Amino acid sequence: MLRKLHGLPALFAVVFLVTLAVTGSMLALAPVLDRAGAVVPPAGEISVAQLAGRVAENYPGTEQIVRDLSGQVVVYYSRDGQTGADLVNPLTGERLAAYQPAEFFVWIRDLHRSFLLDTPGRMVAGISAALMLFVCLSGMVLLARRSGGWRALMRPLAGTGSQRFHAELARLAVLGLLLSALTGSFLSAQRFGLLPEATDPGPGFPAEVSGGEPRPVDRLKALTEVDLGDLRELVFPYPDDPRDVYSLTTTGGSGFVDQATGELLQFQPRSTGSAVQQWIMRLHTGEGLWWLGLILGVAALAVPVLSVTGAIIWWQRRWSSVKVQHRVAVDEADVVVLVGSEGGATWGFARALQTGLTKAGFRVHCAEMNALADAYPVASMLLLLTSTYGDGDAPASARQFMTRLRDFRAGSTLNYAVLGFGDRQFPNFCQFALEVDEALAGKGLSRIQPVELIDRCSAGRFSEWGDRLGTAIGSPLSLSHDPVPPRTVRLELAERVDYGLAVQAPTSILRFRLADPGRGWRSWFSRSRRHSLPAFEAGDLLGILPPQGQDARFYSLASSASDGVFEICVRKQPGGLCSGYLHGLKPGDSVEAFIRQNPGFRPVAGTVPVILIGAGAGIGPLTGFIRNNTARNPMYLYWGGRSATSDFLYQPELGHYLEDRRLTGLSTAFSRSAERAYVQDRLLQDQTALRQMIDTGAQVLVCGGREMAAGVKQVFEEILQPLRLDVDDLRVQGRYLEDVY
Repeated sequence: MLRKLHGLPALFAVVFLVTLAVTGSMLALAPVLDRAGAVVPPAGEISVAQLAGRVAENYPGTEQIVRDLSGQVVVYYSRDGQTGADLVNPLTGERLAAYQPAEFFVWIRDLHRSFLLDTPGRMVAGISAALMLFVCLSGMVLLARRSGGWRALMRPLAGTGSQRFHAELARLAVLGLLLSALTGSFLSAQRFGLLPEATDPGPGFPAEVSGGEPRPVDRLKALTEVDLGDLRELVFPYPDDPRDVYSLTTTGGSGFVDQATGELLQFQPRSTGSAVQQWIMRLHTGEGLWWLGLILGVAALAVPVLSVTGAIIWWQRRWSSVKVQHRVAVDEADVVVLVGSEGGATWGFARALQTGLTKAGFRVHCAEMNALADAYPVASMLLLLTSTYGDGDAPASARQFMTRLRDFRAGSTLNYAVLGFGDRQFPNFCQFALEVDEALAGKGLSRIQPVELIDRCSAGRFSEWGDRLGTAIGSPLSLSHDPVPPRTVRLELAERVDYGLAVQAPTSILRFRLADPGRGWRSWFSRSRRHSLPAFEAGDLLGILPPQGQDARFYSLASSASDGVFEICVRKQPGGLCSGYLHGLKPGDSVEAFIRQNPGFRPVAGTVPVILIGAGAGIGPLTGFIRNNTARNPMYLYWGGRSATSDFLYQPELGHYLEDRRLTGLSTAFSRSAERAYVQDRLLQDQTALRQMIDTGAQVLVCGGREMAAGVKQVFEEILQPLRLDVDDLRVQGRYLEDVY
């Protein structure tokens, strides 16, 4: 049995395991090459102050100095409005070469970590690492049995042919493979929340900064006391800002250095958990331990050979796997299926469930959650399938469910189960499903089985849930449903405008047109006119399907069909699959896309004031609303960015709209400016005027990140207090709308 358990994972996952092993061997060369090209002074010879002084002398526009685990020193700088990065000699501060990660190793690393499939690929890689761990452990047990016990494990092995060669090679490589698999499984489990991840919150910005005349960096006392070997990162203060500080990160922790006094401020030591986690990462990658990386790389090369010899042994034993063949009225139903859906995807799963239950002999009534009845006189089971909208809210077909549940009379024989659908990229994954489960339990209903949560409409997880449900109700169910992807068309990038490069927040305005105006949209929307665009408005969503990505990413449109283009504003996110793909497009390149209506985010018609609030790329749909305000109704924009000179998105257009009165007022806030202001600060400054507008019926629309939206909501709670109103009151009236991500 153990032999089968040892061989089955390797046989079924051989492609993934071999890919991980070969790419891991290649990546093991990177620390060796980095170390070979690094200039590493002896310990204690150079301080961080000396290094920073030499670098600043050669690079007056220095913004950041980084020393990686291999000993390479990289300076990030700006010169003549352009940013760059160079490898420097720490002994002189002079340029060695331009710094740019080797594209080959970047591609190999992506293949190793995710098989070039983003999050799903990372899950497969994590599972493969866990399988490798199991194969290593079971293999060690088999080796011990074959050798005659653990003490005899290193004795010469008997036998001939493939079996002996397989065992000998496995014995040589197993410790290296075990270390790689163990650390890889640990890191993957942390990434997907199966194990806690140690994070250092970092020091808070110091409350007291001298603000005096800045000293030369090589004379700052705190930096003279840190050896170069302990440096990880030194971020220079914002130019011409005496209140800013140096940000210092070392092997022991992080803190700030006053640029006038040289004093170390708010130093936060690295936690034990963080240090352990960093060592696990080093043991897995070999970074900073180039010799260990070579050992692990050589051990990994044994995997392809072991796969071949293992397959030969399997064939010789003639082992093979066994292939297994093989609406009623509400007052008449014995099973009620209720559905909460925003875009319609959950209904497909509900239909599959209804079909399965009907085949099993049940009388099934299926409806949306908003149609919850006061009671179900005959039903013994209540099954709820629901998605979660946005940041934990109810989807469209379930927004009235909680209200209707207050009057719901549950019979003593009615049991329930909840199945939630969501996306783990969102912090409140399946939050509404969890709330529904808790609310039903509070009504006195008994669970058929615990609430189940499905990530990204996984057909496999749905089938597994059906199996468990069938077992629980004593009637086997075979559920199968693959969501049909939306029909897409090809769009061609016509124009792009780039911002934010100087503040490390690249953001682009992208304008697409139909790549083939005579096809696609006509069949999708059943229109008779050729060359016509689909009906869409600013605030609707453009779904983009990135290459090698199974799931669409949605971007709020800044244009309407009458503009003749599909315009979106996209900030490049670190590691973002779709944002990185979009930022790599050049005019003439094409994408696969589709429209999703978003009628819940629209400015009110009429003459009441409209208050638009956003930050970063959230300005996109807000600009579209202003562009369409040809009636010149009162419209005010509050927007926050980083730098007025680098990422003032839509600056020319907004100036034009102010001139022609489509935009009544504009208030901006820049966090990298001298006053370090945020959009919430501007709202507080204008709270009297805002309160008066709200009192006369004004509408508020907020677009941007969740953190910004939460801050804006808090400010409005304060603004509304004298009016004896709160944000929820405005939401009920349709006067406070959010589009957050």
